Amino acid sequence: MTEPSVEPSIEPWAQRAMLRWPNVPHLYGWLRLDRRGRWLIKDEVISRPQIVDTINANYVADERGAWYFQNGPQRGYVALDAAPLMLSAPAEGDALSTHLGTPAGDVLRAAIDEHGGLWLLTARGPGWLTDRDLDWALQRLVSDQGLVDESRLAAVLALSPGAATGLAIALQAQRLALERIDEAGVPAAFGFLREPEAPATP
Repeated sequence: MTEPSVEPSIEPWAQRAMLRWPNVPHLYGWLRLDRRGRWLIKDEVISRPQIVDTINANYVADERGAWYFQNGPQRGYVALDAAPLMLSAPAEGDALSTHLGTPAGDVLRAAIDEHGGLWLLTARGPGWLTDRDLDWALQRLVSDQGLVDESRLAAVLALSPGAATGLAIALQAQRLALERIDEAGVPAAFGFLREPEAPATP
């Protein structure tokens, strides 16, 4: 008999529960992550720090790109208002952090949507830069002509998805080409599900 597998980044107590009760049904439609990086259960913000810390420490994705909280033996799948990670800029420098309170790591891909939202694929996973940090991002947008002004940015936002922007974002001593994407296409492009659903049974 094959032993049930566990996610190595899950805390040990949750791993033990998964091994003890491997066939607990997954939970859908209860948990949500909003654009401020808050966890909600049935649309009520979870405010208890101990619960938030537990979710943060056991939040991972499955092979579909559906993100979930491993609650002991049960997976609680999370609906996403934006992306799996809400990213915040530092007071100084380029090292982004996630709503989990962890470093985002290297940025591997960058895209801007029709609203000016910035989507980044980080070493920790796909993220959306919170709108309060857009000034930080604007200071790092560059083109061959130098810094990007408002008129150039407006022209980029008017482009069709997939069009070359001619812009890059300068982060951590690297320049990443800035893609033009529409918000609706972000999950498919960045490999995640916004509204996870239970797989259809045969």
